Amino acid sequence: TIKSMLVTAPDDIRTRYGTMTNHTLVNALVYCRPSPDLSDPRNGVLTSLKILATTYRALRVQCDELEARIAALVSMINPHVSNIVGCGALVSADLLISIGDNPERIHSEAALAHLCGVAPLPASSGRTNRHRLNRGGDRRANSALYRIALVRMRYDQRTKAYVARRTAEGLSKKE
Repeated sequence: TIKSMLVTAPDDIRTRYGTMTNHTLVNALVYCRPSPDLSDPRNGVLTSLKILATTYRALRVQCDELEARIAALVSMINPHVSNIVGCGALVSADLLISIGDNPERIHSEAALAHLCGVAPLPASSGRTNRHRLNRGGDRRANSALYRIALVRMRYDQRTKAYVARRTAEGLSKKE
């Protein structure tokens, strides 16, 4: 909302705050001092921006506190899941919730893949031998695994080597 308001803000406000990073922008807007003169539209825009920035900071503090509590619960329930590369507290919580809701369904790695919607299904025709991912399954767990895969493709050396090897074989990143 802050960025949207800056697009339509008067030129001097847009030039002053438009090029800042998000963190710098929020801090600058929290400490700005709009004039109480209500006849100037600039002051109305600055007041609105200041209120939005202050609200954002307060909500960010609450989010950080909740994330710390979630991290403590995850480490208490299963400390090993947070050690997975690319698996932070929130991603771990998503996985644990999905698995905890369906413990009777998880008797093998393949069953977990079906539960998360990442099990390969044959989609071959004629001489073409290929697979597609199962579109069913728990969307939250699927999203968590996707985020882990993205982080690992970016930062984990073993995953980078695997992706390079598979793309050299002619497969796309999605495959």
